[in-house]
Amino acid sequence: MMKYVLSALLLCSSLLAGPAAANPDVIHVARNLHADAQLAQRAGKPVLIIFTSPSCAYCERVIHYYLIPMQRNPDYAGKVLIRQMDMTSSRALVDFRGRATTEQHYAARLKITFAPTVMVFTPDGKPAGKPLVGLGPADYYGGYMDQAIDAGLARMHPTHR
Repeated sequence: MMKYVLSALLLCSSLLAGPAAANPDVIHVARNLHADAQLAQRAGKPVLIIFTSPSCAYCERVIHYYLIPMQRNPDYAGKVLIRQMDMTSSRALVDFRGRATTEQHYAARLKITFAPTVMVFTPDGKPAGKPLVGLGPADYYGGYMDQAIDAGLARMHPTHR
């Protein structure tokens, strides 16, 4: 009996803690960037979006070797909100301004044509710097991602460089 009570308590606590806390091994799909931006603004951090396409092996590498470890790391959890988006999908999306669109139309509006593309945005939906297109050399890619996140933080907090 105690085992079932403990399991129920763990399930409830993970549901109340939110999706990222429930499973740090999943990069959540962007559904409502307007809500994500409000969350990021309150936390004082930018929003990182990886634009992917189906069957993209490089996208999976970026997610599994860079983004999931970042999401697990408490230092990064306090620095950036991470989402993913399928640049070919007609799935509904709310953009940073609260307007209804699709993932495909949003990526096209940003002129994203290659997967993976990683972009960091300030909570007002403005790109913080140049996108990371493709998967660069493994020795440097993590550093490039750190620079992109730092650029987002610097745009949000210009006096705290």
